[in-house]
Amino acid sequence: MQEIKALSLSKKAFAPFGDILDTQGTPDRIINHGKCERYNDLAKLDILDGLAGVSLFNAVARSLPYQLNMMERHPLGSQAFIPMINEPFLITVAKDHQGHPDRPQAFLSSPGQAVNLHRNIWHGVLTPLQEPGLFAVIDRVGAGSNLEEVFFKTPYLITS
Repeated sequence: MQEIKALSLSKKAFAPFGDILDTQGTPDRIINHGKCERYNDLAKLDILDGLAGVSLFNAVARSLPYQLNMMERHPLGSQAFIPMINEPFLITVAKDHQGHPDRPQAFLSSPGQAVNLHRNIWHGVLTPLQEPGLFAVIDRVGAGSNLEEVFFKTPYLITS
């Protein structure tokens, strides 16, 4: 089993795979009579032949080290994971290599960070590290096949 060390989630390292949604930097606007900072247009939603839908996912919490035995991708739409608790979660991603995931990379979010995975990016399943594993998810809803899965013969071990 190959070991992969999870890195801290950063915009530069994660850029090939998607967007980080957080409140770093200067807000775009102050609204609600000065009581709310708005950080605008943080993710590139990319939806083919369907609509953007908002769903709630409640995933079982996992722990590190974590055994990664499969990855999936969505060829018809991006997918944003927005935790509804202020806790870190694990994100595993990989570039494509001839229709299969290349060597995975792992990231640990900081509390208050969310991610938007670009369309067609290989990624692991939703992996919260604390209960409840409640997330708002923005992704494509519509007809057609929008899921490809690959199972590894030899799993990867993700460590912190």
